Amino acid sequence: MFERNTRRMRTVLPAYAVEVGTEPLVRPARNSVGGWPFLDEAQDWPECFCGERMALFFQFDIPWNVEPFGGDHLLVFHCRAHNDASDPQLADGRLVPQYWDAPQPPYPAPFWRVLMQSRAALPAPEAEPSVCALPLTLRPFVDTPVGVLTFKVGGTPSWAHDPEYYTCACGADLVYVCQVTEGMDFAVHPGQPEQPYSVRADTYWLFLGNEVYLLACPARCDPAAVWPVNQH
Repeated sequence: MFERNTRRMRTVLPAYAVEVGTEPLVRPARNSVGGWPFLDEAQDWPECFCGERMALFFQFDIPWNVEPFGGDHLLVFHCRAHNDASDPQLADGRLVPQYWDAPQPPYPAPFWRVLMQSRAALPAPEAEPSVCALPLTLRPFVDTPVGVLTFKVGGTPSWAHDPEYYTCACGADLVYVCQVTEGMDFAVHPGQPEQPYSVRADTYWLFLGNEVYLLACPARCDPAAVWPVNQH
């Protein structure tokens, strides 16, 4: 009789470190900080409830082996005039219907937009005017069971506090896709308005500079069905 191996096998999830380059972009690139957003044909450049067009902070193609979103194009927009933490609104144990547009107290709507685009073939005719356009490189690495603390896509989230899990209004459990490290600076062009609560006039932050974990709906019920968890 063979002895059963009771050792629990850990699944190694594909992970890619997202590295920011230093040479400014002069033409559209699908993987970029700032730059020219690649949006689906029917998708307009997102606007904040305040009427200002949101700034494109970063975008990249998700590698094909990062399931279930491989091949999609991720874009993260954030209002430069509003800088706060996200606050999940729940109903019956799920995020409220159309949570990507629902009120975000004390605001009447979210001040960000995260998109998972599946047909983002062409760049916008103009570049993001505030955030400096820089290239992004996605490099595969071996993540750890508790998650390496870095800007990454795939792998295991490195939770600053207790893990947070949410169910989409459509009934699907959201799946972790990307992590942005706490205090990550996004350089802005000279002369741009200073972002509230930022530490320097020449940089912007996402969600007050909190650790950000992007959880997306695997059913793809809407391109904006992504929740940004904030921890610090």
